Amino acid sequence: MVARRGPRERSEGDAREQRASAPRARGRAAAAVSVFGELLITAGLVLALFVVYSLWWTNVVADRKADEQGDRVRDTWAGDGGGPKGPGALDTKDGIGFLHVPTMNGREEILVKKGTATDLLNDGVAGYYTKPVRSALPQDGEGNFSLAAHRDGHGAKFHDIDRIEKGDPIVFESQDTWYVYEVYAMLPSTSKYNVDVLDPVPRESGAKRAGQYITLTTCTPKYTSTYRYVVWGKLVRTEEVDAERTPPAELR
Repeated sequence: MVARRGPRERSEGDAREQRASAPRARGRAAAAVSVFGELLITAGLVLALFVVYSLWWTNVVADRKADEQGDRVRDTWAGDGGGPKGPGALDTKDGIGFLHVPTMNGREEILVKKGTATDLLNDGVAGYYTKPVRSALPQDGEGNFSLAAHRDGHGAKFHDIDRIEKGDPIVFESQDTWYVYEVYAMLPSTSKYNVDVLDPVPRESGAKRAGQYITLTTCTPKYTSTYRYVVWGKLVRTEEVDAERTPPAELR
C-alpha cells in the first residue's frame, strides 16, 4: 500500500523539484544566448571581411591590372614607327589614353578604354560610352567625350569626384595630343536612367550649342549605386605632345 503525501509534503517536494530544474533551465538559456552571440560575432567578422575585400582588396587588384595595361599602352606609343596616332586611331584593347584630374586624383593618371561594361571598369580604368549614347572622341570636331568609372572598390578612380569645382582642369592625354578641358558644371545627383547627360550637346549642363565637351559620370552617394554624379567640362585648347611628353601647365 502506497502512502499518500500530505499537502505540506507535496508543497515541499514541488519546491525542491523547481529548485532543481531552475539551474537546468538557466543553463539551457545561457547556452542558447552563447550560441546566438557566437553566431553574431561570426556574422560580424564575415561582414567585416566582405567590406575589406570590397573596398580595399579589389582596389589593390584593380590598380595592378590598370598599371599593367597602362604600361602596355605607353610601350606601344614608345615603339610607334610612324603609324596612326591619336585616340581614335589607337583604339587598342589596352586603352586609348590617360585621364588626368588633379583635383580628384592628384598626380594619378586613369587609363581610358572603350566601353563601360562592369567587368571592364572592374580593372580600375575609366571607359567611354558606346551605348545608350555613343561617346565622341577628343579629336572629333564636335561631340561629348563621355566617361564612367567606379566610385568605390575596383580602383575607385572617381571616388573623389565631389572635390571637382567649376574652373578645374580635366586633361586627356593621347599618343600625340594633350586635350585640356575646363569644368563648367556639375550635377551632384540624377537618375541612373538619365542618359540626356551624355548627349552630344549636354543641355542639362547649360550648354546650348555644339562644341567639344567631356562628361564624367559615377555612382552616388558613396558606397551605393542609387544615383549618378555628373561633371561637365569644355575643351579650351590642345597641345602637341613633345618628345619628352612635357605635360601642360595644368598638370605641373
